[in-house]
Amino acid sequence: MAHAVRAAEPAAAARIAAAALTLDDEAAELVGRLSRPPADRRWTALATDGGVVLTSLSTRDPAVGHVDLLAVHPSEQGRGHGRALVRAAEKWLAGQGARQARFAGNPPCYAWPGVDVRYTAAACLAESLGYERYDVAWNMTADLGGADLSTGDDLARLERAGIAVRAAGEDRDKVAAFVRDEWNELWAWEAANASGLHYAERDGRVVAFAAWGARPGWFGPTGTAPGARGLGVGRVLLRRCLADMRAAGQSSAQIGWVGPLRFYSYAVGARAERVFWLYRRDLA
Repeated sequence: MAHAVRAAEPAAAARIAAAALTLDDEAAELVGRLSRPPADRRWTALATDGGVVLTSLSTRDPAVGHVDLLAVHPSEQGRGHGRALVRAAEKWLAGQGARQARFAGNPPCYAWPGVDVRYTAAACLAESLGYERYDVAWNMTADLGGADLSTGDDLARLERAGIAVRAAGEDRDKVAAFVRDEWNELWAWEAANASGLHYAERDGRVVAFAAWGARPGWFGPTGTAPGARGLGVGRVLLRRCLADMRAAGQSSAQIGWVGPLRFYSYAVGARAERVFWLYRRDLA
């Protein structure tokens, strides 16, 4: 069945995402966040009568395009909307100079690392369109209801070591500059745009940070400079962020695109849960 593809209307796109993406309570908010990306990003939102796709590419890697979000309303699934939208996204990406398309997160402003394996229809669609699975990523989940997020003893110990822990306010730019210098521009954008940002400093210099809500509803990124590692700063910052998330009404927190499983398991009892497959296909 042929479907006409047109520019998406933001409110309608958010409604479709909320109805289709049932594993993500913040699906409608994701549409808004993806529509306010970093300045170096070209992007578009396309729609049929029953579905929507958001796609982008960044100047740091202009040959690679990303399918950032794909959703088909439950009442329209199985009627070819997804296929039509992906092909339209590929055509737009090729017109922008991309030579490869990926079902994979385009950090720093992304929805998921890849396709959640529980959205099985999306994985099947990608494979039917010739995409290859090339990587896997995972999230951890921290239950916030009964979690021990106390930091009092650790804060006192860090203070004796000359380290102060703070919530960023008007000094957010200072923290973002530290993140840019120690890691990269991607994490710095997330720190600058996060809902909450905590950091540690010693002798007036930032030595660690942790953010939440840069990707709606998720924790991260976080990092500690080499000279401050091994002191427990990361655990304190993690717990302070999760406490913020609990105070904001969340019963659990997703820790996105996880590397150190043992750290999060030990610090807050987090468990590995969501698994994402990353797909790619050459366009040329």
